Amino acid sequence: MSRRTLIAGNWKMNGSAAAVDAFASAIAADAGSTDADLLVCVPFVYIERMARGLAGTGVALGAQNLADVGEPGAYTGEVNGAMLRESGCTHVIVGHSERRAMYGETDSVVAAKLEAAVAAGLVPVVCVGETLAEREADRAEAVLSAQVDALFEQCRPESLARMVLAYEPVWAIGTGRSASPEQAQAIHAFLRGRIAQQDATLANSMQLLYGGSVKPDNAAALFAGADVDGALVGGASLKADSFLDIARAAP
Repeated sequence: MSRRTLIAGNWKMNGSAAAVDAFASAIAADAGSTDADLLVCVPFVYIERMARGLAGTGVALGAQNLADVGEPGAYTGEVNGAMLRESGCTHVIVGHSERRAMYGETDSVVAAKLEAAVAAGLVPVVCVGETLAEREADRAEAVLSAQVDALFEQCRPESLARMVLAYEPVWAIGTGRSASPEQAQAIHAFLRGRIAQQDATLANSMQLLYGGSVKPDNAAALFAGADVDGALVGGASLKADSFLDIARAAP
């Protein structure tokens, strides 16, 4: 099995200069305590500050969003991939459930952002997931299939080969609920199988991360799933000690 990837992705619209400095200092002091690949994704305004704090640690830096167009132009308030690269990012989260729900990002927009990220030399971490209503209606696999299929319909094979896929059950984000290890593995296996229908080689190589109330006390059980390659950590990623505890749980 390849090295696990752990993403501190719950900064959202949180943080302060002091919080960034404290987090970076704690991570820098103890990043060597885990064999996992670590990635921290912060709001745009803190990217360069976090980059300075993590310099020389081997911890990667990412953004939480980017524009679905790459070229400069009249897109007030947007940030493109080239800007993120210049700020020190190597990764970017694409299609987080809150972007889909609150800002109307469709599967087509998510696919366009994937392409924009790759064109800028970034690794896109693409989020997919179902709501509680969709799960209770036994539509989880149909929803996930539509989200994954849209990527294959709109994106180039070479772009898809660059992405990381993160399964985030919307019903488990910020609720304290988590998919059981068995549920997480079942969905990850389904996603890998769906990808294999399009490209078996890609299915074998693509990293699939779980995101949904991952904590130090459930991380090891979640990581035991054969198709769970790491985690997009939620609330626990705001504290360096809990994030590192999760990373240390990765085999």
